[in-house]
Amino acid sequence: MTRPRQLADAPALTATVPRQLVHRAAVAETLLTGWRRTGADRFSVTAQWPRAHGLHVSSDWSAYDPLLVVETIRQSGTLITHAEYGVPLDHQFVLQEFQVGTVPGQLAVGALPAEPQVDVVFTDVQYRGRRPASARYTAHVLREGERVATADVAFMCVGGPVYRRLRGGRTPDAVTAVPVPAGLPAGVVGRALPSDVVLAATGRPDRWQLRVDTAHPVFFDHPLDHVPGMLLLEGARQAAWLRTDPARAPVAYHAHFHRYAELDEPVWIEAKGGRGTDVQVLGTQGESAVFECLVGTA
Repeated sequence: MTRPRQLADAPALTATVPRQLVHRAAVAETLLTGWRRTGADRFSVTAQWPRAHGLHVSSDWSAYDPLLVVETIRQSGTLITHAEYGVPLDHQFVLQEFQVGTVPGQLAVGALPAEPQVDVVFTDVQYRGRRPASARYTAHVLREGERVATADVAFMCVGGPVYRRLRGGRTPDAVTAVPVPAGLPAGVVGRALPSDVVLAATGRPDRWQLRVDTAHPVFFDHPLDHVPGMLLLEGARQAAWLRTDPARAPVAYHAHFHRYAELDEPVWIEAKGGRGTDVQVLGTQGESAVFECLVGTA
């Protein structure tokens, strides 16, 4: 059958990758559009960034937030692990370390959605049987050939039975999140909407409670039995925003994730340093550290 002339003459059509491959429920939150292998443990991933986003584009639609880059890199590693290394879709990923630095001048929103390329190299892949159990990968994000970001990521992946043992019977249906306290004013943490504020005051200028709103459509794109890493990073971002000069904004993150942050216990965010270029952020729950993150600003 001959294709209609308008389709035959059109440029190649673009769609997102299957949302399940990047652990997203919403197609709108699926940022990747394709991938190909370029060498041994080397891959090229394509993405598209919307000009407007409910969280990761500035309120005046002029700039992409660096955490959109983080989410793109996270999705890239998840996609390749499933599609190229054969990890089953029912496996869970446990993030251990995420280090990323962005180039602010490359994050402006243009007249069309940005279409970055992510060059991914997997290193130190550890196997359990025939499937990877853990890995580290580097990612170089390019936009029209110019560097946008460089990242280094380490993670583990575990099957359903192991994950259930790790979680001790916790499931999204069995765990009730703590009540969400009133948030700080949106403007002081660099957000436009009160619903996107993730910090609540505690009476100390360097310590806040993390607001875990399981109804948030970006952080909780699907039901979870723990606080997601992207919400913890947003907490670090907002803490750094509070602790640095208003003319500076977070552009780099070096995070270590020590254990799961549970939904049914308060998470506390503390910031040290600031008024310079870097802010050290610590997330705790009970007597234990959940994560720590060095936030760089520019």
